[in-house]
Amino acid sequence: MLETLNTKWVAAWGNAISIRIRRPENYGKDFTLRYPITMLLDGEAIRITLDNFCGHEPITVNQATIAESLTSSDIVNPIPVTFNGSTSVTIPAGERIQSDPIPMAVKRGGKIAVSLYFADFTEMRSAVVVNGVLSGGYFAIGNHTQSNQLPVDLSNSTNCFYFLSDIDVLTSEEKHTIVCYGDSITAQSWVDYLMLRSLQEGDGTVAVVRKAASGTRILRQYDNITYDSYGLKGETRFPHEVPVCGADTVIIQHGINDIIHPVGVEVNKFRPWSDMPTLEDLIEGMRKYIQWAREYKMQVYLGTLLPIEGWRTYAPFREELRNAFNDWMRTTTEVDGCIDFDKAVRNPDRPTAFAEGFDGGDHLHPSQKASQVMADTVPLSLLCSGVLKNA
Repeated sequence: MLETLNTKWVAAWGNAISIRIRRPENYGKDFTLRYPITMLLDGEAIRITLDNFCGHEPITVNQATIAESLTSSDIVNPIPVTFNGSTSVTIPAGERIQSDPIPMAVKRGGKIAVSLYFADFTEMRSAVVVNGVLSGGYFAIGNHTQSNQLPVDLSNSTNCFYFLSDIDVLTSEEKHTIVCYGDSITAQSWVDYLMLRSLQEGDGTVAVVRKAASGTRILRQYDNITYDSYGLKGETRFPHEVPVCGADTVIIQHGINDIIHPVGVEVNKFRPWSDMPTLEDLIEGMRKYIQWAREYKMQVYLGTLLPIEGWRTYAPFREELRNAFNDWMRTTTEVDGCIDFDKAVRNPDRPTAFAEGFDGGDHLHPSQKASQVMADTVPLSLLCSGVLKNA
């Protein structure tokens, strides 16, 4: 039994669990996943959550370890992870399972690695792709959960996180978590830069957790094989992803896909004009997020939507809707603050477009430089304990 002076479990890392793109090879067998994780909190024990939320069938993890992570994929001193005392676990379709607590001291700024081995054919459906500067992992053929190094000839890198949704640490009472919720923009680097900023400028009491899935919308989802990987709609995602241990604040940057996706069935039979929201629709969807967050006793900060001029479906009516939604987010009194990402990255002389050097290349996603600016736009008060201030 774990004897401890610390009494609070707090999420120190997290990802959404969405739907991986459907391909014939969406099954794997006899392989190891290894995910290095940067820790934002001190703690003396760890537990992990494995989630088969989007799976159609059970999956079995035959062995799992947690270890100190060195450089790249290398680890030392792997510790077995157990689930109700067993070193293997089967997770039914649509369900998630939390491990037993693992006594292991972790330090803020240090790195750990979670390794998972799958012996039998496994449906690789419950996953999310993340491309942040701190985010990535590895896979290898065979069982390497106890190996300090992955074999070079049998391993490769991946930005797809399968099944691993949360890592909690047992820590002290003042520690807490900010959840960053959104779509592909949040699945890229601005959250990673916010994590780095928390390490550099925060007071050590705040973890930053990402819950983001590419292509997702507030109001709609695609229930067909072609756009399966565009993920789940907000009313399915938000209650599953956001209420993690120790979270008291959520930053929501979501809604641009609702605006840019509909093109009409004459262009794409899966993207009808009937999916095009009104401003009132978007506000109502955001109000549901706010209502849920208040039920979880969380503070709510809204992030404005970024410029989209030049994106392939750009049109003036979409720009007008984006601006109107942003204006509502800037002025509503229903939340604790608005983080004006749009203002931070737009061209002041042409606010429909990114500023010079801030366009990631497709006129929708921010560059690395813009992602750093987005992270810097988050109020420093959110990265420290005490009374939170409006943005």
